[in-house]
Amino acid sequence: MNNGPLHHLIKQLSQLPGLGNRSARRIALHLIGQKEGQMIPLAQSLLRVAEEIKTCVTCGNLDMINPCSICQDIKRNNEQICVVAQVSDLWAIERTAAFKGQYHVTGGLLSALDGIGPNDLNIESLRPRITENNISEVILALSATVDGQSTAHFIADRLSDLPIDITHLAHGVPVGGELDYLDDGTITTALRSRK
Repeated sequence: MNNGPLHHLIKQLSQLPGLGNRSARRIALHLIGQKEGQMIPLAQSLLRVAEEIKTCVTCGNLDMINPCSICQDIKRNNEQICVVAQVSDLWAIERTAAFKGQYHVTGGLLSALDGIGPNDLNIESLRPRITENNISEVILALSATVDGQSTAHFIADRLSDLPIDITHLAHGVPVGGELDYLDDGTITTALRSRK
């Protein structure tokens, strides 16, 4: 079993966020017990997503079209860009329907401990988007962690010479909080109370 497909499946599952070896074993055994009802449809869904989902060249969102449906939506406010760390943060804000502008996904946060610097993130492409599209406001919707605030400060410093408003999320986001774990009302309040 140590080299077979079941071992490989457990090893792959254990590498997912929030799963260890024990949880991976339980999931693998459950899937094997539900081959027709869950395992095969899951495998088909994974394959379909791998083949069809694209990363938007403009903002970094995930969609079946490129540029994504948000970037192509002519009803959105093209003078605002909301900067987020991950696609999950973008989706959390979209769930609230409180923001109707554009997005920019950095792909993570600066972290000296993890060796993540500015060149490892999608930050440099933000400036040309601002200047080429007459953006008037950049909302830094990054987590209220040390890494999130360091990244926000770095981006604000890089954009400080441009004639734009640089705002941050305000009330409602707890210090140390992650956007993806907040309820829709809290995110809505934070967006409306930005400074």
